[in-house]
Amino acid sequence: MLIAVLSLLALISGVLHIRAEYFGPQKQIYLFKPLTMVCIILMALSINPPISDTYKIIILIGLLFSIGGDIFLMLPQDRFILGLVSFLIAHIFYIVAFAVEGDMPIVLWIAIPLLIFGGGMLAILMPSLGEMKVPVIVYMLVILTMGWMAIGRWLATEQVGSFLAAAGATLFMISDATLAYNRFKKAFHLAELIILGTYFAAQWLIALSIMR
Repeated sequence: MLIAVLSLLALISGVLHIRAEYFGPQKQIYLFKPLTMVCIILMALSINPPISDTYKIIILIGLLFSIGGDIFLMLPQDRFILGLVSFLIAHIFYIVAFAVEGDMPIVLWIAIPLLIFGGGMLAILMPSLGEMKVPVIVYMLVILTMGWMAIGRWLATEQVGSFLAAAGATLFMISDATLAYNRFKKAFHLAELIILGTYFAAQWLIALSIMR
């Protein structure tokens, strides 16, 4: 019941944040973006019993770094690099969580479509990246690895939790790809809806994957 209540609160807060991104006021952006993640973190904390205590702790650390990234990205000053580093660390913790939860064979073929997707994004973005080329390439490799580990774990285990994590990782990649295109290539009106909608859903699914 508590998980359902916190999920509903996260949904309401996320919708209010997206609305504020388009219509304001600015103070609601500062309120509802971290509040949405706080609801998701509280939901993750309330899951008991977890698939494993180690998995739960590592995912929670990743969620905490994510909320740090959210704060950096929504500040009036440009703190994009700090936000990028915070999310990069969050993805590393997610990778570790997906890797340590049981024996999992490496499914190499999954890397092929992910690398094609990443290569396509780089081809589109590269002329516009300037001095951000190296940070963006490093970040892209990390998030693609996160997606690879999550999808591979699901195919290897066929567990509900691993499916939720794989779905979350996939949405995270879509969110970040849209953010990169909107920031570095061409801004478009629906960008915030796609970026934030897939981002909040991704974090909720990854947090929910703690369930046994």
